[in-house]
Order: sequence, then C-alpha cells, then structure tokens
Amino acid sequence: MENNGSLKGKTLFITGASRGIGKAIALKAAKDGANVVIAAKTSDPHPKLPGTIYTAAEEIEKAGGKALPCIVDVRDENQVKAAVKAAVEKFGGIDILVNNASAISLTTTMSTEMKRYDLMQNINTRGTFLVSKECLPYLLKSKHAHILNISPPLSMKPIWFENHVAYTMAKYGMSMCVLGMAAEFKDQNISINALWPRTTIHTAAIDMLNGPESAKFSRKPDIMADAAYAILSQVPPKAPTGQFFVDDKVLLSAGIKDLKQYAVEPANADNLHLDFFLEESDVYTPLKAKM
Repeated sequence: MENNGSLKGKTLFITGASRGIGKAIALKAAKDGANVVIAAKTSDPHPKLPGTIYTAAEEIEKAGGKALPCIVDVRDENQVKAAVKAAVEKFGGIDILVNNASAISLTTTMSTEMKRYDLMQNINTRGTFLVSKECLPYLLKSKHAHILNISPPLSMKPIWFENHVAYTMAKYGMSMCVLGMAAEFKDQNISINALWPRTTIHTAAIDMLNGPESAKFSRKPDIMADAAYAILSQVPPKAPTGQFFVDDKVLLSAGIKDLKQYAVEPANADNLHLDFFLEESDVYTPLKAKM
C-alpha cells in the first residue's frame, strides 16, 4: 500500500514499538513524516530479541519521521504517565494510540503459573486500559483521533478458550476495551477499533513460540502495518469505530489484490498458518463506517 501523506505531522503513541508489528506500524507512519512515540521496555539489547527503543528511533528518523523513545512498562502507571507527558511536551499532543504491547502464554489452566497469568492480564488488559485512559484527554482534542488495539474479534465459542483460557481472557480484555470505549466515546469524534492478523506474522515472538521454521508459513509484519495505515488514515467522524478488522480484509477493501507480496515465502502464500480467534466462515466486511 502506497503512503498518501495523511499522517504527516500526526503524533502516534505506540506501545511495544521497538520490534515486530509495533515497529512496522511506526515505520509505515514515519514515511508520511509522522511523529512516533516508541513506548516499550527494551532500552538495552535483549539476548534473544532484536532491537531497542533507540534502534527503532533511528530507523523511524531515517524513514522520514520524528521519534521519541520512552522506556515504558505498560504495567507501571507512573512510566505511562511520564511518557504521555513527554509526548505532549515534545509534539504538542497525541493523535493516534496503538495498543500493541502484549504477553502470550498458550498454556492450559493447570500449567499456567499465576505469575504468568498476572503478566498477561497486567500487560494485555490492564495495560491497554491504562494507556488508553492516559492518552484519551489528548486524543479528544485531536481532529484525527484514533485508538487501534492489536486484538482479536470477540467470540464466545469454547474452542477459543479451552486450550489457553488465561491467554484468551487477557487478549479479549483488549478487545472489550474497544467494544466499551467505542460506545462510550461514539459522539466525540474518536475512532476506536481492533486489528488482528488472518495468519501468523513472522516476528521474534513467533520464532520463540513455534521455532524459526514457522516463518516459511507466515506473513511479514508489513501486512499489519499496511492494514493499520488504511484504518488510521481515515479522519473521524467519517472513520469507522467499534470495528474488529482483519488485516487481509482491510487491504482487499482498500483495493490491494496481491497479498502474495506479504508472505515470507511467496511459494507458500496459499499454505499459511492461520492465527487464533478467527472463524473459517468469517464474513468479508468492507472498510467503511457503519451508517
């Protein structure tokens, strides 16, 4: 998807933006000349995961944007408040929040340690609520206000709970923030939505979970970045709100026909691993506001 300049001068606050999907969204926005607040924990190189908030900031600036790296653990209220304050002081406000930071443990009830349960709840659900709460006073002043949570559509089918109920509850908590906040702020010109990948996305986290071979049957983070850009480019109140978008559907509705370009291995473009939480019969919905 080509950039159209719609995010030029806009300020994005992205959690977990030092690598993976968060960084891909940041780099896409940077090509427009956006300001990006990189709110993530990794300030020093991680022994197993690539990138820090500072290396991400360098890439964002090289891509044409302005960057503000902030050390933020979304579980820490004081760190979140400090980063929001720093963003407003440097860029004058916040236009877009992307709640991307997340923790995953695909464990059964008996095998889930409570410290792991607490980690997922505190990062995924509580962290999303906290960062949204702190950004909202500034988002409500923006004429291009969006919150985009990287979280799945809600479904009460047992299949999405029975093998990893702790993770599902934590991830669905992010989606419930979309459901509730979109209704709460529906008359205040802020677009609040969720975005989720159809297939596994090749990131360092997926490599750790499934092994490096899984990359051959995954898509690049670019597909999520392009889909996010298509959503975030729209201006409220005409932009959709309260929607649970799927990456490839967003791009198809935006006229992107060649999805093979997003496959890590183009030869496997029709044999990709599906992600969690999506139904085989998931109905195609064009990217447009509800009437």
